[in-house]
Amino acid sequence: MSLLYELIRSWNAKEGNVNSTKDILDWIDKRNKTLKVDIKKVPFPKDGFWFFDEKDGFIRNKNNTFFQLAGFRQTNEDKVICEQPMIIQNEIGYLGIICKMIDGTLNFLMQAKIEPGNVNAIQISPTIQATKSNFTQAHGGKAPAYLEFFSHASDHKIIVDQIQSEQSSRFFRKRNRNILIYVGDAEVEVPDSHKWMTLGQIKELMKYPNLVNMDTRTVLSCIPFSMMEKEENETEKIRGLFNDKALFKSVFEKEDNLPEIFNYNNDFKMYSNIKSELIPLRELKDWTITDNEIICNKPYDFKVIHCKIEIEGREVRCWDQPLVEALGKAVFGLFTCVIDGVRYFLVKAKPEAGCFDGIELGPVVQMEPSNPGNDLDNIETIFMDKLQKNEGIIKDVILSEEGGRFYHEENRNVIIEIDKNELSKLPDNYFWVRYSTLNNMVQFNNFLNIQLRNLMSLLDI
Repeated sequence: MSLLYELIRSWNAKEGNVNSTKDILDWIDKRNKTLKVDIKKVPFPKDGFWFFDEKDGFIRNKNNTFFQLAGFRQTNEDKVICEQPMIIQNEIGYLGIICKMIDGTLNFLMQAKIEPGNVNAIQISPTIQATKSNFTQAHGGKAPAYLEFFSHASDHKIIVDQIQSEQSSRFFRKRNRNILIYVGDAEVEVPDSHKWMTLGQIKELMKYPNLVNMDTRTVLSCIPFSMMEKEENETEKIRGLFNDKALFKSVFEKEDNLPEIFNYNNDFKMYSNIKSELIPLRELKDWTITDNEIICNKPYDFKVIHCKIEIEGREVRCWDQPLVEALGKAVFGLFTCVIDGVRYFLVKAKPEAGCFDGIELGPVVQMEPSNPGNDLDNIETIFMDKLQKNEGIIKDVILSEEGGRFYHEENRNVIIEIDKNELSKLPDNYFWVRYSTLNNMVQFNNFLNIQLRNLMSLLDI
């Protein structure tokens, strides 16, 4: 059987053959109860490892590693359209997952990992989740487990290896390496911090609030189902694994409107007058720096805090660092419909402040906490109205953002099924696309934003 068939079969396997879902939930619960975790908000250090660098007005550490916090200003024809703190992290880290056949079923090696900003301590994370500073041991700790599998990925079957964007409303042009490898018969030791799971189990665990972390979701969203080769006579077997036959057609029947999408995005990149610059934090006009936080004087989506952290089992157990604290929950929403037996998804070309390439495809709704809802376009208004009335909702789950930089950031992820005829003529920046189109685009850098990738990862077959 082809690897594609085994991936689909694993997606359909909601109960594991190595560890039951109950075993996984008990494992998470036990580790949450036994591992020592102590995270406290503390004042910004006056003379510590992290400090305000008076030369450029940034917050950085003495080794100039990991990340920095800078002021960010964005203008359009000399009018300020965005001014806020921004995380600067130029290095590219690994978000990597190992998979292999175990007793006839494809399993994924997942980690129970605590990040300092996680709302619920442990979340199900990739096999390895490490910044460049981590895996080059800039922190002075030990190297992450399984690093050798990914640093020598070409020794194995590479399913995904793409550099994808992170949250462009918080990071300045930040990207990470999303990589999934099939290791065949290679021996893989499994410590207490890791467990094997089927793809279907991971998808089921995504239905629990804040259980499967963002990094897992983005890696799995990149699996190139639409582009992988099938063996002869496998098509009907794969179709039989899909309860959603319209999604099967969406995955495997191609109808690309990529030229139309590229034309819109490239026009934006070519003609946009938006300019971005990094500035000292103290020059942010509407922001106040106190001993304990950097906070906007008006309603905003986040503030910056500093935390002292102790987590058992990490490469380094004790440290302190700045974190970006969310001030409310965002809503990320996607419309889907079935047209002539094929499932389509409505997506939107969306510019964002810190986006590496200026603009990417995102979901219909990407509404941050401070948005009062009075500047929505017609499509967004219809979505929020349906959400309020509980109409057509097929996915609705609270999930966390990246806990290594964000403190208690949770977002509501919603997919709503709609009759296409309910939507009037679409604005130019909206596109109905098949899964295969998105699956094609995600094989390249800087096309789908992380909110859209995370929503696509929630789909069931």
